[in-house]
Amino acid sequence: MNHHAHHPHGGCGDACCLRVSDLSVRLGTDQILEHVSLHMHCGEMVALIGPNGAGKSTLIKSILGQQTYEGTITFSTPEHPSQRLRIGYVPQSPAFDRADPVTVQDLFVSCVSRRPAFLPVPRALREKILACLKNVRGEGLIDKRIGTLSGGELQRVLLALALEPMPNLLILDEPLSGVDVEGMALLMEMLSDIRHTFDLSILMITHDFTMLAQYVDQVVLLDKTVLRSGTPADVLDSDEFLQAFHLGGGQA
Repeated sequence: MNHHAHHPHGGCGDACCLRVSDLSVRLGTDQILEHVSLHMHCGEMVALIGPNGAGKSTLIKSILGQQTYEGTITFSTPEHPSQRLRIGYVPQSPAFDRADPVTVQDLFVSCVSRRPAFLPVPRALREKILACLKNVRGEGLIDKRIGTLSGGELQRVLLALALEPMPNLLILDEPLSGVDVEGMALLMEMLSDIRHTFDLSILMITHDFTMLAQYVDQVVLLDKTVLRSGTPADVLDSDEFLQAFHLGGGQA
């Protein structure tokens, strides 16, 4: 059962953006998540890591309201203590047919307006789409076919869509998957700029740990429950991290 309370939660003060408290998910006889607790402050970038099958996607679905759970998920901002959480979501990159004629502009038209994509696009709508793409330095992508975009370009387009309208919390499911090293650096730099410019919080699932120390405030190591959370150094240098990924070291 879901319990939503959109007000400050005890112990977090006025700076709390999102708090997950004692969250559990059971699917049939399988316990997917058990007593998961974490909280994010406004403007933080948090990386959610863990081995395959750890329940990361289930936790994201719970926050998105797509999964029933036990426990509480609360949200507040100092300026608007009763404000409902606006979430932008970037799923794992879908596969597009390279021969598909759909352009980036067509995708935006279908997502941000009720206008059929096959009709001529009014100048005002095209300007709005360009403004969205400008947030991700992607204005030059507007007329490209979706199927011809690189992994990094596609992530930027999906990110631009997730920022319309501007959310309080941006959730990304493995945004670095299928992106080359140069694209990763560009994407992380962009996410850092976006969170500072628009004062939003970012929660991202990732299997790439190389850039966490440079960009991320908090890392949450999950394997059905939170094994450890803290700064990237705290988590990546911990015995819990070594054991979760079977890297040796630590206590048996």
